[in-house]
Amino acid sequence: MTDVGVPGGPDASPGGHGTARRRGRPPRTESAGTRDRILDAAREEFSERGYEKTSVRGIAKSAGVDSALVHHYFGTKEQVFEAAVEVAFAPALEGRDAVLDAPVEEVGERMTRMILDLWENPVTRTPLLAIVRSAVNNEAAAGVFRRLVAGQLLRRIAGRLDLPDAELRAELAAAQLVGIAMIRYVIKVEPLASADPEQIVRRVAPVVQGHLTGR
Repeated sequence: MTDVGVPGGPDASPGGHGTARRRGRPPRTESAGTRDRILDAAREEFSERGYEKTSVRGIAKSAGVDSALVHHYFGTKEQVFEAAVEVAFAPALEGRDAVLDAPVEEVGERMTRMILDLWENPVTRTPLLAIVRSAVNNEAAAGVFRRLVAGQLLRRIAGRLDLPDAELRAELAAAQLVGIAMIRYVIKVEPLASADPEQIVRRVAPVVQGHLTGR
């Protein structure tokens, strides 16, 4: 008699029957790999289809697992999207430390370079495009993006500014850079789309710095 996978049951061992997708919770030795596989599939699905057209079932099928496992690891589709966004946005959070550690008068240039570097790198540009497109078209996706950007990046940068309107200043600086990213990488308007990144930094960094510390 063939066992059916039950979360935490004794049949949840690596020795499966055939190549069918395993139902229920995987053994601990497979948990990390399964979670990563689901995240990889989610990033691909959101990138190709956008938030609206992506489903938990589609993510599960792409990852080769049962839909129940997607819910087990991440919960709802919105939570899967948030986890995928966090992974894609991780380089920005790592680069954030370089911005926060800089002297206040250099924060504008560091912030500008960090954002442009993310968009210039093909590895990070693809998921960023998916995130931006999803956030523009769907309020749930936009909410996830706002929470991550505001909570993990902008509020930290605002904390470096000894000014009463620090959060507004940080948001204005971010709006400047997001607008440039939209025109250069999403809409691809020339000549900005093909301009040299260093030229963009030279022109934009002082404006970003003005938003952050100007009077």
